[in-house]
Amino acid sequence: MYTAKHASLYKHHVPDGRAYVFYIDIRSGGKGYEEFVQRTMEEDGAIYLRGRVSKLYRHNDKIKVLGTDTLTGQNVEIDADMVVLALAMQPSKGTAEIAKVLKIGRDKDGFLAEAHPKLKPVESVTAGIFLAGAAQAPKDIPETVAQAGAAAAKVIALLSQASLSHAPTVARVRRSHCTGCEMCVTACPYHAIRLENGKAVVNEVLCEGCGSCTATCLRAAIEVKNATQMQVFEMIEACLA
Repeated sequence: MYTAKHASLYKHHVPDGRAYVFYIDIRSGGKGYEEFVQRTMEEDGAIYLRGRVSKLYRHNDKIKVLGTDTLTGQNVEIDADMVVLALAMQPSKGTAEIAKVLKIGRDKDGFLAEAHPKLKPVESVTAGIFLAGAAQAPKDIPETVAQAGAAAAKVIALLSQASLSHAPTVARVRRSHCTGCEMCVTACPYHAIRLENGKAVVNEVLCEGCGSCTATCLRAAIEVKNATQMQVFEMIEACLA
């Protein structure tokens, strides 16, 4: 999308110039994006060529661009003053570190991940940590402003309460089964479990009910309250009935 914007700005500043765009697929998802790309081609005169550039080299004071228009099957040779590469956006260098400190998940591309793309689009898996803008994924200005407003509204709603509530799904230790092996302490991503008198103890304020401790414990000494294995099996049976 920003390639079309660059081409449009170039034509506005250099009316007599020619803007060429080599592409394979045009990704213009979003309100008004497709219309903007079409306007860039039809009104601003940007020339879109479907194909890949095969070679770049300097020739005198120009940059020679060689490629193929796959729609017409013709080879293309352009004498350009400037070549701009449309690179993909990547997370900033500090994203991995801040995600580790704040206990926030990341997606396959390395951006900070929301708790749920539809139900909790600006909330992270850690309570009280909200996401907005390009920290979550590449976004344009209107989308960033809208998401920032949603995150601010969540913060205001959180701070305006006289008391804070917590989800009832938290880890619970069966002390008679616990051997104090500390495997759950190591597995907990929220540091909500500690050993006390040789037994695991859960800090329910920090616990997010992720179930990492339950999956790790070899003696089934810890479970997620209100989401035990028996309750899960009962729900599955009810769905299949």
